[in-house]
Amino acid sequence: MSTASSASVTANGNGIVNGTGASNGSSPSPPPGVAAAVQVLSTLTDAVQEVGGVPAPSVETIQAKLVSKDPQIIKHMKKHMAEGKPFYSFEYFPPKTREGVSNLYARLDRMDMLEPLFMDLTWGAGGSNSDLALEIAGTAQGMCAAQVMLHLTCTNMTQSDIKATLERAKKAGIRNILALRGDPPKGMENWVATEDGFTTAAELVTYIRKEYGDYFGIGVSGYPEGHIQAESLEQDIAYLKAKVDCGADFIITQLFYDCELFLTWLKRIREVGIKCPVIPGIMPIQNYNGFVRMTSFCKTHVPQEIQQSLEAIKDDDDAVKQYGIDLGIAMCRRLLAAGVPGLHFYTLNLERSVAQILEGLGLITPKMNGRLPWKQSLVTNRSKKEDVRPIFWANRPRSYLERTFHWDEFPNGRWGDSSSPAYGDLSDYHLCTFRAGSLDERRKLWGSNPTVPLDLFRVFSDYVTGKIPRLPWCDNSLQAETVPLSDFLSRLNLAGYLTINSQPAVNGVASSDPAVGWGGPGGYVYQKAYIEFFTSPHNLEKIMKQLKNDPEYGHGRITITALSVKGEQQTNVKLGDKRVNAVTWGVFPNREIVQPTVVDQDSFVVWKDEAFALWLSQWLPLYEEGSPSHDLIHQVHDTYYLVNMVDNDYVRGERLMNNFFERLLA
Repeated sequence: MSTASSASVTANGNGIVNGTGASNGSSPSPPPGVAAAVQVLSTLTDAVQEVGGVPAPSVETIQAKLVSKDPQIIKHMKKHMAEGKPFYSFEYFPPKTREGVSNLYARLDRMDMLEPLFMDLTWGAGGSNSDLALEIAGTAQGMCAAQVMLHLTCTNMTQSDIKATLERAKKAGIRNILALRGDPPKGMENWVATEDGFTTAAELVTYIRKEYGDYFGIGVSGYPEGHIQAESLEQDIAYLKAKVDCGADFIITQLFYDCELFLTWLKRIREVGIKCPVIPGIMPIQNYNGFVRMTSFCKTHVPQEIQQSLEAIKDDDDAVKQYGIDLGIAMCRRLLAAGVPGLHFYTLNLERSVAQILEGLGLITPKMNGRLPWKQSLVTNRSKKEDVRPIFWANRPRSYLERTFHWDEFPNGRWGDSSSPAYGDLSDYHLCTFRAGSLDERRKLWGSNPTVPLDLFRVFSDYVTGKIPRLPWCDNSLQAETVPLSDFLSRLNLAGYLTINSQPAVNGVASSDPAVGWGGPGGYVYQKAYIEFFTSPHNLEKIMKQLKNDPEYGHGRITITALSVKGEQQTNVKLGDKRVNAVTWGVFPNREIVQPTVVDQDSFVVWKDEAFALWLSQWLPLYEEGSPSHDLIHQVHDTYYLVNMVDNDYVRGERLMNNFFERLLA
């Protein structure tokens, strides 16, 4: 099993293994950087948005006890700097629609696979989108491996507003703040201080340090070309030093396209005694008109060579985007060669260009092996103790994390023998998915008018062959280890075995393997073949008959458990048998054997309710009540079984896949 995104836990779905462009806080400031991008590209709302049609949970109720592991970004920065290892980070802004929020959560999840040091989220002028920004930041803090930093501005904010926001950030587990003066509210040309508010970012930094000490890591913004309203570059550098002297830990710069200008500025601020890390802000060029608007708005100097190159291709969007990638790679190489410790990307909520720049720099590879085959949460108890999870929530880790959020102890070394795992009650929150999309988007993916079971079978087949990106049970596309099985899984789905989770057998493969490796170098990993699917009573009868009549599958070599929505069970797991079956484990130098993924029959009973409920919460609402499509979904929900099967003979490999089901389909 391979490490994937934060939403990737164990073998994911059918074998998926699972800017700052901020205002200068000390000088009068027009909207710079990404704050300008947000103003140009999006009008942010001030209400908490609904995600996928289901209200997202409040920060207070879902993450009230979050405390981050190694929480302050500056500590991670210094560690990377001491090791001579460049880092990178991503900036996002809160979208204005619920579809946009859903897409952003999916993008955060995918880009978390790139392993940024941190991600940060912008803040609308005067906190106009503060609830949504805190919601997204809090959810990302609990779900992603990267630390999360929240922007905080002085615009339209009294001291009591600032205090309340910082308290909510604490409750959400957020330990890093980018302290900014902020842009003027939309429609206003000049920035005006709020009564009983702060007038500069330096004052905001001072307040945070006075009230919270070192609890929050604090970043501030810097301007390599000088702030547009500063009287001189010298004055602007003096403003920057004041922010650092008040307690800022690091600086993230405004976007720029002239590396030599940045390096000259960096030398000057070092000469005046600014010693903290300085992270250059990089905004990849996405399209010509947007680039011109942005650089004109921010008064950004653009070298003549870049202007001429873009002018020649300005009518070819693909060529402009590729040029932006190539330019980004060249700029970052120059900056890294000059000794900058890291790079901060203003993503504009887009991922392709940033990912390709990082890949071009050799900072990422298609697969990065983690300590465990699933992403760890940043909740302290979990990150220090948890190293075992059931495989069933492979595609829905957010739900698993929340349903076990209240646990005081987490499985370590082995899954416990509890006959009734204390999972939280199933709620609408668990059944919503940030990746679901709108009703129209889901109809396009899963069919506008299915009338017979084969119509549904084709949807599952389209998923495993890569024609559609997700299912209600599968947030991600197939990963490398399962791609070779896609044709087989497609035939299985077309025959009515609707797969939602699987992994191939693995016997002693190097832990560095790009497809299935995990756990660090020098080890070997193992997996039992596993498959999970919905199927009809008729198909289940065929499976049970073949298991019973063929001696090759006896003696527990293939175990099966099937549950209907009503709890009707068919299984060949004897009551006296151990009900926990390790399906992934690894052997590593100077460590005990690690078994991070299990099939636990008691947890399967809990998962069954959630899996069946997704038919009704995610698929059924696409069709009018009483329509053939509506009736079809209900029929599948009411009559099918959810089945999990394990081939315990991991040595002989793909017998479950290639032998048992081939005979069944013959």
